[in-house]
Amino acid sequence: MTIDTVTINRAPVLTLWGVVVAEALGFEHDEALTLGKAVAGLNAYSKGKALGIFKPTPKDVKARRAEKAKAEQPIQVDLMGRAVVATQTAEGLRALAKDKPIAPGSVEKYLAGKFKESLGPVTEAMTQLARSMEAEELAEKAYRLYEQFRPGIPAGEAGWGAAGELSLVRIRNLVKEPGA
Repeated sequence: MTIDTVTINRAPVLTLWGVVVAEALGFEHDEALTLGKAVAGLNAYSKGKALGIFKPTPKDVKARRAEKAKAEQPIQVDLMGRAVVATQTAEGLRALAKDKPIAPGSVEKYLAGKFKESLGPVTEAMTQLARSMEAEELAEKAYRLYEQFRPGIPAGEAGWGAAGELSLVRIRNLVKEPGA
């Protein structure tokens, strides 16, 4: 059975695409899981701020900066136009969320729960797209590619958390032909 569309919101789509891109750029699977989740989180926060849903207070910002200064030196990973803060753990590189390493297993559960039976076919389509480009080109174009295939949702607050149609046909059509 071939799946051509999936009804889903944008956050898990961006998370999975971030995972696929990170792996294509050479990160281990568990590292990529945390980086993909962090990219989606940063994107959601940015959108929420723009919509007026999130309003950080100066006190919160100051407290978080002080905590970060005490913590081990973070590593910045540039992925899909976002500066992801990460740290090296005994298990490998892990992106941080609220100054704590993201657990790869929680990201796998999240993706499996959101995509259900379509996780395999969507991952396969995204992987074909990512592998159709050299790493440098993918790193440069990854977010713009996402913008071309992400689910369509209503603009503004009405779109916050809304599901739309993810077209696997659109993803497959973006695959770059060899030599092109």
